[in-house]
Amino acid sequence: MAVKPSPTTLRRQLGAELRRLRADRTVADVAAELGWSESKLSRIETANTGVRPKDLDRLLEAYAVAEDARARIRALAGQSRQRAWWEAYGDVLPNAYETYIGFEAEAIGIYNYEAQIVPGLLQTAEYASAVIQADGIYEDDEVHGQRVAVRMARQAVLTRDPPPKLSVILDEAVLRRQIGGPDVMRRQLTSLAEANERKMITVQILPFSAGAHRALAGSFVILEFSGNSDHPLVYCEGMTGGVFRSRQDELRSYWMSYESLRSVALSPKLSVELINKVAHASQQ
Repeated sequence: MAVKPSPTTLRRQLGAELRRLRADRTVADVAAELGWSESKLSRIETANTGVRPKDLDRLLEAYAVAEDARARIRALAGQSRQRAWWEAYGDVLPNAYETYIGFEAEAIGIYNYEAQIVPGLLQTAEYASAVIQADGIYEDDEVHGQRVAVRMARQAVLTRDPPPKLSVILDEAVLRRQIGGPDVMRRQLTSLAEANERKMITVQILPFSAGAHRALAGSFVILEFSGNSDHPLVYCEGMTGGVFRSRQDELRSYWMSYESLRSVALSPKLSVELINKVAHASQQ
């Protein structure tokens, strides 16, 4: 079954097309000609925001695009403005997180290093609830419930056809940090061990014995996409929002870090044994 492209993916395609049309002109030159800020044009080209029809027409005029090509690009832009399921929760989602969900929904490969918590795609509902509550930001019960619902809905990406490849490396601290209490934690660890049995999911534990490593700066996610024009993205989430990295030198650095972590992490088999050992210890 073919996967229908999400608005985020269509925005990426549109952004790539607009970058191609800009050719050897700089973002600064085009922005100055249109009276825009450089960040506005950059955000359109990197799919961090949509483009209004009037602004798109001004871009196409500036690039002297032929009328038949304009019709095709306008159609692509129209499709990219359709609402995705997560946009219904826009009032309770930070902008960067909402954008990330769109990219995640279309990724063919997700490579996640987590230093603090189980990643959202592998969280149980009760563990997710405890994590969101610990943030201390969402005091309203309804908003809290919506945030948990979004996190659970994201996991549908793992059951699509075809599913993405999910590779997760967890610091050993993730297993030992009691979130939600012993019972919640034990069920989360059991679920984590079971996830490693699924064909497209690999979970590895970075043991304390590995010592210093290349990702001491914190957690990150690398997203891979199909198509030669869809370059990988790196997402780093912070206390006040997330940041995307897309420069080639940045991507290279994160890939090298991830491969370094993978080389010193426990094998999937030994990782499951450690997860089960910690889960069993929580029953004592």
